[in-house]
Amino acid sequence: MKFTKPAIPLDDQIALLRSRGLTIADEGRARHYLRFVGYYRLAGYALPYQVNYNADGSHRFLDGVSFEDILDLYVFDRKLRLAVMDAVERIEVAFRAQFSQTMSELHGPHWFMDTVHFVPSYRHDKFIARIKDDIGHDTSRAAMRQTFIKHYYDKYGDPGLPPSWMVFEVLSFGTVSLAFKSLTRQNQKVVAKAFGLDGAVLASWLHALSYLRNLAAHHQRLWNRTYTIKPIQAKQYAAELPDTTRFYAQAVMAEVLLKVVSPDTHWAQRLADLLAEHPRVRADRLGFPADWRNRPLWKP
Repeated sequence: MKFTKPAIPLDDQIALLRSRGLTIADEGRARHYLRFVGYYRLAGYALPYQVNYNADGSHRFLDGVSFEDILDLYVFDRKLRLAVMDAVERIEVAFRAQFSQTMSELHGPHWFMDTVHFVPSYRHDKFIARIKDDIGHDTSRAAMRQTFIKHYYDKYGDPGLPPSWMVFEVLSFGTVSLAFKSLTRQNQKVVAKAFGLDGAVLASWLHALSYLRNLAAHHQRLWNRTYTIKPIQAKQYAAELPDTTRFYAQAVMAEVLLKVVSPDTHWAQRLADLLAEHPRVRADRLGFPADWRNRPLWKP
């Protein structure tokens, strides 16, 4: 089947939304957001306000729904992404430092070059190739080298790669989390001890948080989403993780790890304030239990 749908002008988009029962009090405001946010992006926040949106192809809106209701969800989700990026950034920086420092103390500054520290199934050759690519190892990519990487190559020739604490500043969070997941069990255990988690649990959580970070960084919807990369239910937090497919599980991981790396964190209050600023947003659609703020995990 050939796609033949034309682009719809903004005024026609407004008319279409109205024909489906959406109240639009300020056309100029609606036109602004349709132009600079986009009909298709906003449509994802409109679905729960439509009649049988999973089955009914008419896209009819429920009685009394306005453009402001949709916009409120969009703004809430944008703020939620910013809160997520703030939390994951702190966790990522802290984990990189702990991972690299611990392994360097145990096995030397260039531990990552030795396959003995990883499980046999890990494609260590691809890991080294990724490192070389990211740091600009090849002379043809020397211009992209960060200052500290350039300094290493200007001064040293052996070993052929910079030490762990330099390399791990450049690698993506996804690459770092996969490297940790592929460590031997004993190495995982030592690194994870600082976070109060089992190595396998921490590996699972880092994978999930890396995915969450990518969603937020690429402006994907976090609200009302079913998360396909799910964290392992750590025993000590089992009561908080009955459903690992909802955002609440992502928030639990972030809060647990933030309390380790940033003990004075106010991230829980930031989430509570955000929900209070948008009372029309249903916290249960994010998986939050009604009493979440009174649970021990979320108290200062």
